Amino acid sequence: MPEMEIICLGLSHRSAPVNVREQFAVPEGELACALSTLTSLPGIAEAVIVSTCNRVEFYAAANDATTAMCSLQRFAAERSGVVPTVPEPFFAHEGTASINHLFRVVSGLESMVIGETEILGQVKKSYAAAAAAGSTSRNLNKFFQRAFNVAKEVRTQTSITRGPVSVGSVTVDLAEKIFGRLAACHVMILGAGETSELTARALLSRGVKSIFVANRTYERAAALAAEMGGEAIHFEECDRRYHEIDILISSTAATHAIVTHAKIAPVMSQRPDRPLFIIDLAVPRDVEPSVNEIEGAYLYDIDSLQAIAKQGLEVRRQEVTHCEEIIARHVGEFHQWLKTARPEPPGMPDSSRRTEGDSHA
Repeated sequence: MPEMEIICLGLSHRSAPVNVREQFAVPEGELACALSTLTSLPGIAEAVIVSTCNRVEFYAAANDATTAMCSLQRFAAERSGVVPTVPEPFFAHEGTASINHLFRVVSGLESMVIGETEILGQVKKSYAAAAAAGSTSRNLNKFFQRAFNVAKEVRTQTSITRGPVSVGSVTVDLAEKIFGRLAACHVMILGAGETSELTARALLSRGVKSIFVANRTYERAAALAAEMGGEAIHFEECDRRYHEIDILISSTAATHAIVTHAKIAPVMSQRPDRPLFIIDLAVPRDVEPSVNEIEGAYLYDIDSLQAIAKQGLEVRRQEVTHCEEIIARHVGEFHQWLKTARPEPPGMPDSSRRTEGDSHA
């Protein structure tokens, strides 16, 4: 009996825009049915589908790699009505290339932001769904368990996840350095632009107490405040509310500074032990640079935030080689196991479905 081979057919943000990716996406409610269909196709013994906003990938343990790949392509075409083409927008991997790809994916090396950790949880969820649907057995169980161990080793032995890499993450990190926990902090957004909204949401995810939203168009402020569970205020009221806040995010279309030294200095003189963190995302700038000279006021503009983010991304990029060395070792070990594993006798229960804590495949 020929040895089992791991194959992968997929597309991601690197190879296809969202309007293409969404045509092949498999909603969570359709996974079980899709997996059942996949494992009934010629050449495919086991299957896992990873479908996220940034990627759609079909993994299979194959008795015949060529036949199985044709089955995967036909399956994708029948679901979407679009014939998947290789090399683009789809990619197709067999053998060690497939193993290497999944290990890179779960380690965050194939993500938009290098080293991000959300993808690991998404792949774990995809694998759990496949295992529950009965579409995995010894080979893919071992494969995905090893992948999760690779991700853990990469995260504990390298700095790939360290350092903020977006304006939002930089803001959150700086805010936590200034205030510690953010649960008692009040935030005000001046202007309802996309960047300020994303930054506010990043703070909200860390548990800030409340958010005020002000915009020259009050209706826009009210809509955004409703989305974030905050309070809309009229733009002309902002100056009178500065004393209530701990974090100010400003991103308006004003042609001159609207947050001035003259407005902030009296506020800070009345709260000597309570800092004010100001994020100026506007171009031209909304905040007078001299505000940073006021005791207790911490001002960062878009350039300084992006510079910090760039440093964080560079730290991660420098760690990629170390990550790839770890991955290469695991690829070799798992491929050797796959080559030497004896076929399971028909009807025997799969004994490999242990916990994700197994350290070796």
